[in-house]
Amino acid sequence: MSRIIILLSAALLALAVGLGAFGAHALKTHLSSEMLQTWETGVKYHFYHALGLLLVGVLSFFMPSAYLKWSAILLFAGIVVFSGSLYVLALSGIKILGAITPIGGLSFIGGWILLFLAAWKKFPA
Repeated sequence: MSRIIILLSAALLALAVGLGAFGAHALKTHLSSEMLQTWETGVKYHFYHALGLLLVGVLSFFMPSAYLKWSAILLFAGIVVFSGSLYVLALSGIKILGAITPIGGLSFIGGWILLFLAAWKKFPA
């Protein structure tokens, strides 16, 4: 499982860099400043959580855990839902898409909580 998580995180990190560059160069003249900021927020959270996913993958190599598996799943889902909804919102201008963004945020929070629980279980106080 750790190999899959690490490979997925590396691909997501490369995608985050590409989407950031795309926004900075190709979209700069086509989007309003508000929609460009929305795009940049999506990229920022995409990048942070792909790095978190990489951390979970490395940790799962050394301490396999169902908590870490589910942490990875939720971090990935958060990237898809949170950042994905912001990317589509920025490109389409369909404001209702912002309504699903918090679901991705909750996935991020759940992923980090599960990482906490995995560490707590492995290294109890």
